[in-house]
Amino acid sequence: MNSHHELLAESLSHARGLIGQLAERSTEIDELRYLPQDIADQMADFGFYRLCTPAELGGLDASPSALTEVCETLALGSGSAGWCAFIGSTSQYMFAALDPAQLAIMLANPNVITSGVFAYTGTARATTLEGVAGYEVNGAWEWGSGCHNAAWISGGVIIVDDTGTPVPDANGRPTEARAFFRPEELLIEDNWHTSGLRGSGSSSYSAQETFLPAQRVTGPLDASPYAALPIYRFPRFGLLSIPMAGIALGMARASIDEVLSVASAKTPAGARRTLANRNGLQRDLAVADTKLLAARALLYQTINEGWDVAQTGPTTLDIRRRMRSATVHAVNVGVEVIDRMYTLVGGSSVFESSCLQQHFRDIHVVSQHMMVGDAVMELSGRAMLELDDQALGL
Repeated sequence: MNSHHELLAESLSHARGLIGQLAERSTEIDELRYLPQDIADQMADFGFYRLCTPAELGGLDASPSALTEVCETLALGSGSAGWCAFIGSTSQYMFAALDPAQLAIMLANPNVITSGVFAYTGTARATTLEGVAGYEVNGAWEWGSGCHNAAWISGGVIIVDDTGTPVPDANGRPTEARAFFRPEELLIEDNWHTSGLRGSGSSSYSAQETFLPAQRVTGPLDASPYAALPIYRFPRFGLLSIPMAGIALGMARASIDEVLSVASAKTPAGARRTLANRNGLQRDLAVADTKLLAARALLYQTINEGWDVAQTGPTTLDIRRRMRSATVHAVNVGVEVIDRMYTLVGGSSVFESSCLQQHFRDIHVVSQHMMVGDAVMELSGRAMLELDDQALGL
């Protein structure tokens, strides 16, 4: 087994090697509205979809910061590619609660491409079919990023009884589980027509009275023999949001790089000097670079603090709060930087030959996600004021 540092270096090297191809094929990716399968397969072969999956479950056992940095690097070429790596990797989170026999089937290809939606917008009712114990699953899931490339697609479900009433768990709450489907068992809608992140293939999908064998619906994670591993002590909502910040940072860095390239080559109409000689542009570049570096430093600092604590026990509310706040802050800085870079180069930024138009569109879709919305900062503030000593959403 490679050390963490060797694994990170190897993963980042693979991700950097894809940047040029992703940038060159950005129009193709957007027009297709999901990743070309050969790109998804390359990402799978590099292990990007199993980065944070424990080694005991067939993964690379990398840290959350490694996943975030790989997504950040891919986003230098394509925000959609970074997004698919993020969703594909985190969709393996519940592998720990799967029946071992089912997991063995899924890992017949160790680089299996996975996709999934955590939202519990489906139901699963215990039943039998031809003598096989299982569940009848109904539900609809939105934002199914990467589902067009995946061999296995999952969705959050609530276990219900024959009357449709949720079955309570040990804490008296509705029992949550995760159902794993093959693509042909779902109705995948062609409804991902968006302004940005077009290539993420985040289509909605649904199941109607679909029978799944019992081993394809997870049990509770806390009952898993792997529940004490660090990745499951790390804040779950933190893991499901920090790669968004990495993607925002990567696209913002690519936008600064684009302005650096354009500024030395472009002389605006009616001007005698290149953009690079404008004092305002010089200042704005330096300010953007500083803000981006500061947001990045804060993000990775809080991620690594949380990961250090998770080695020996659960993380504190304060760490969870600061990690989520740093994530939202990084996305907001990404929006600010990209918007400014888009404006600085004038009309050149609107053409498809410029990555600025793509990053501009993509960042404004990232920023709309509920995991990085204003409500997160409100909850963080409540925790600071000691008005909410649980802050379960963090």
